[in-house]
Amino acid sequence: MDIVNFVATLGIALGLAGGLAGSSIGTARAASAGLTVLAEEPGYFKQVLILSALPMTQTFYGLIFTLLGLTSVLPSVSELTALKGWAFLGIGIAVFCAEFASAWMQGVVCMSGIIEVPKTKGGIWVHTMILASYVELFGILGLVFGYLLLTMVAGLPV
Repeated sequence: MDIVNFVATLGIALGLAGGLAGSSIGTARAASAGLTVLAEEPGYFKQVLILSALPMTQTFYGLIFTLLGLTSVLPSVSELTALKGWAFLGIGIAVFCAEFASAWMQGVVCMSGIIEVPKTKGGIWVHTMILASYVELFGILGLVFGYLLLTMVAGLPV
């Protein structure tokens, strides 16, 4: 594998890495708060479980970006020039940042909601899911914009 192909592949793989890293942090933060809540109020397990799992979705967005990039975009590039390879790396870094930040910050939102679940007798649960979905949108946009940029750099029809 030549260096240009390696750089392009690395860039595409960064989407998945960002989702994994951010989801790990976001889920850990929310689940840690959940353990504190469950120690006092075990009846809120369902709410804690769902809110703790929400930051995992960015891993799927990163995986989709990486799979599409490696299976449909990269093989379709007629000539992988150095400029295209480095552009793929730059796009991958941007997707990494989007997935990482989205998952981490979604974990913070979910953590805050989990802490408030017992105080509101579960009333804040749906509100937390709605507010966490706002942060989720940035992960979705990272996937969509990243894929669109990959196809544009590759010279494929969008």
